[in-house]
Amino acid sequence: MQLDDKIREMAMNLGADFFGVADLAPARDFIAWQGGREVAEYPRAVSIGVALLNPVVDQLPRRGEKPVAMEYRHYAYDMANDLLDTIALRVSGSLQRQDYRTFPIPASKRAVFDDRIAATFSHKLAAHLAGLGWIGKSCLLITPQAGPRVRWASVLTDAPLQPTGSPMKERCKECKECVDICPQAAFTGRPFREDEPREARYDARKCEQYMKDLEKKTGYGVCGMCLYVCPHGRGK
Repeated sequence: MQLDDKIREMAMNLGADFFGVADLAPARDFIAWQGGREVAEYPRAVSIGVALLNPVVDQLPRRGEKPVAMEYRHYAYDMANDLLDTIALRVSGSLQRQDYRTFPIPASKRAVFDDRIAATFSHKLAAHLAGLGWIGKSCLLITPQAGPRVRWASVLTDAPLQPTGSPMKERCKECKECVDICPQAAFTGRPFREDEPREARYDARKCEQYMKDLEKKTGYGVCGMCLYVCPHGRGK
């Protein structure tokens, strides 16, 4: 079995719903700016996605109720992130045993930056470059199969895996449902452009403060309304 097939089969058997390989060369400067030179040294990324449970997501309009917030936090964050991190670790270990360099990026861990809220590496960038979806006005990665109702992890590597696709063209068109529903008006409604910073489309600090306020109210800081309302995920 070829290496590409072996790694894909492993990830899917462990519970991944989405799998792709991204050539990171076109985004190397951005990757270095966001996470540093060591992260940018890896030429490829394995992108792994787990689809969220629709009945859990569909409760989000009632996120101010403690049971709803608790269930969403448990299944859409904690359990999904644990599964993704386990898959990423197993994939990394398999590649390392074959003498390739590899580095798993946690599903949901932020780095400490003075001027921005971000992780050391963008999972949605990897998924986008791997051809798994496009980046919408909500700054979420939107897949044709499940919309933005997916959580992601990435494995950086120098293994000679073949890229699985190229970036999809944006399919949001004139839709602004994610922009209109945001309780903090955190989105500007501008479509994604590679030459623009995220701040041109999204104010992460507004979102962060809203999460903190919700956590004081329910004990669980969850929102996800942009994810809930996207037509590409609803009703599937």
